[in-house]
Amino acid sequence: MGSKWKKAKVALGMNLCMLVPSTLDDDSPLPTVASERLSHAALLSPAANWDMDSSRPTTPVPSLYGLKLSKSSSKSSKKTCSICLTRMKQESGHAIFTAECTHSFHFHCIASNVKHGNQICPVCRAKWKDIPFSGPSLDRIACRVSPSPTNWSQNDVFMAVVHRLPLPHPRRDLNRCNIVPLYQAPEPVVYDDDESLNYQLAFSDRSPCSKNNEDNVAVKAMEIKMYPEVLAAPRFNTYSNFTVLVHLEANAAAAASAAKRENFSRNQSSFTQISQTPRTPVDLVTVLDISGSMAGTKLALLKRAMGFVIQNLGSNDRLSVIAFSSTARRLFPLCRMTDSGRQQALQAVNSLVANGGTNIAEGLRKGAKIVEDRKEKNPVASIILLSDGQDNYTVNGSGSDQPQPNYQLLLPTSISGRDNSSFQVPVHAFGFGTDHDALSMHSISEASGGTFSFIETESVLQDAFAQCIGGLLSVIVQELQVGIECIDQDLCLVSIKAGSYPSRTMATGREGFIDVGDLYADEERDFLVSVNLPATSGNETSLIKVKCFYKDPLTQETATLESEEVKIGRPEIAVGVEMSFEVDRQRNRLQAAEAMAQARIAAEQGNLTGAVSFLENCRKMLSGTVSAKSHDRLCVALDAELKEMQERMVSRHVYEASGRAYILSGLSSHSWQRATARGDSTDRSSLVHAYQTPSMAEMLTRSQAMSLGSSSGQKLLQPLLSYRSQPSPR
Repeated sequence: MGSKWKKAKVALGMNLCMLVPSTLDDDSPLPTVASERLSHAALLSPAANWDMDSSRPTTPVPSLYGLKLSKSSSKSSKKTCSICLTRMKQESGHAIFTAECTHSFHFHCIASNVKHGNQICPVCRAKWKDIPFSGPSLDRIACRVSPSPTNWSQNDVFMAVVHRLPLPHPRRDLNRCNIVPLYQAPEPVVYDDDESLNYQLAFSDRSPCSKNNEDNVAVKAMEIKMYPEVLAAPRFNTYSNFTVLVHLEANAAAAASAAKRENFSRNQSSFTQISQTPRTPVDLVTVLDISGSMAGTKLALLKRAMGFVIQNLGSNDRLSVIAFSSTARRLFPLCRMTDSGRQQALQAVNSLVANGGTNIAEGLRKGAKIVEDRKEKNPVASIILLSDGQDNYTVNGSGSDQPQPNYQLLLPTSISGRDNSSFQVPVHAFGFGTDHDALSMHSISEASGGTFSFIETESVLQDAFAQCIGGLLSVIVQELQVGIECIDQDLCLVSIKAGSYPSRTMATGREGFIDVGDLYADEERDFLVSVNLPATSGNETSLIKVKCFYKDPLTQETATLESEEVKIGRPEIAVGVEMSFEVDRQRNRLQAAEAMAQARIAAEQGNLTGAVSFLENCRKMLSGTVSAKSHDRLCVALDAELKEMQERMVSRHVYEASGRAYILSGLSSHSWQRATARGDSTDRSSLVHAYQTPSMAEMLTRSQAMSLGSSSGQKLLQPLLSYRSQPSPR
């Protein structure tokens, strides 16, 4: 009993109330009467006088609102903790804090908020009078850190209860003892304090024979198909702009087969094929706006969305969070999302409080620095940026001599490429609400190779994040470069339409390249290549062939895939030749994207009537195409999107509020051929979710199931499989 009384004395020095029941393990004999059983507890408990004839309660009840054991009969034990998103079960033995507003939380979860001076309920924003306290306690005499009872094992017989405990004076107590709050610790000059990776690639000991076999499998992870606009053209005719569609697809099934050959562990649960496929670990940095405009519902929804991200990262994925307002601070370094890592991340995110201005540039600078300074690197790295306002520190049009703000100033030189370095990490930007600066967010994403999403309805923020990480957690091709070569000696390249992907044609005019980068599982890319087609005396003409050079993120080995030559017939007279359906639908996509860009330029110049006219003319053109008449889903979605943009240009006010952001998000999606969130695009009933991959759809389903609170959603809340970790040393 001696050690327990020492803890009780520490608690008394902190003005805590302790229940110290006697146990069979005590050195003292077991009391035999009720008065003896209650003697220790009665001395320490702040409750009213005990009735000696009554039985001892199972939990201390020092006040109307306070800490309770989850074994109590309170209905709050059946609820879900709003901070860690796990259920508060009666049999778990975890401490439950029920606030005066009746909302309940795990004690260790809510304590992280309180120790930073936040006395506001994360759910209803009510200000508390009775608050929990956790963390190191201060010995006022010796000025040293003493263990806090709330950090003892949850199975310990002791339970600390705080009743109207005043917060320590931040300067007098903390500074005097050189104790710094957890999430306000000084940041290092170099961010090389990332947590070590805990896996190894088992590829170094392979035999040459097995290596060759695996290379053959790796090659099949990419597929190439090519479609000429017609299969035959009269031999005596010349064409100055003959189009060939180059279609690429990242084959998830082949990647899964290759991973299986490497003897990766597989989950036997009832997940879909995407979930069962071992995947590449990710280093993710989230840069989050916590300026004053984020206070209230927005910040609560952001914390909820980040909770979903944290819960769905695997144990080999690493996460770091940057919070910015007038300045930026790193909440914690890159940490693996193990159970303890998730707990730390959840507590850090839920301790955020909104205030101050909006300094996007400083947040991005620190986010990029975390990725640059890593001492160890996961194969995939990305930054997620969220803001609901306009940068009022770096880019300020009113105080600048330039007619238009220079949004490139928001990007660190390493991301924008102004320092000519090979380092680049995509920034996926999310404009939150109708007051954000869509032009700056779109510029940031375009310059870095990321996407821009418009979160118009605040409640779909979690779904938008889910769709994004669903893609990031499924990368199966990296550093993809596409080479195009003319075969016939009289052919030369006229143009390569690749959207936002960098493309170039060699001086000879017979070779060209497209830098594609990473591909998600089952993601597709379509590029239209135009050549001049001369007259010939032969029966056929060989046009082009394609080579793909890329890296397998699982093996870190390079692979090359070469297509067959694409040929067309050259009869004297071509009869009954039809336009290729695939080429027609991709032309429609490019023409729709071009109309969107023209409409945006007109709208920015104040010509909303002309902008609407561009969109209407494009819709009429699409309706007469072969693919539209066949009710192709892409064409139907394009028409619906163009119509939505017209409606968002009915007035200057509507365009400023949502039209600009909606169009820019659509342009981002079509130029990168990657799914973005805009309008109702995360709604399954919407037609506007082109480019969405199965892994994105699966993660979106998880998010929506979690929002509905269904039992199936609870089963899905498990991270996708990642690398097999090394066994822990004994």
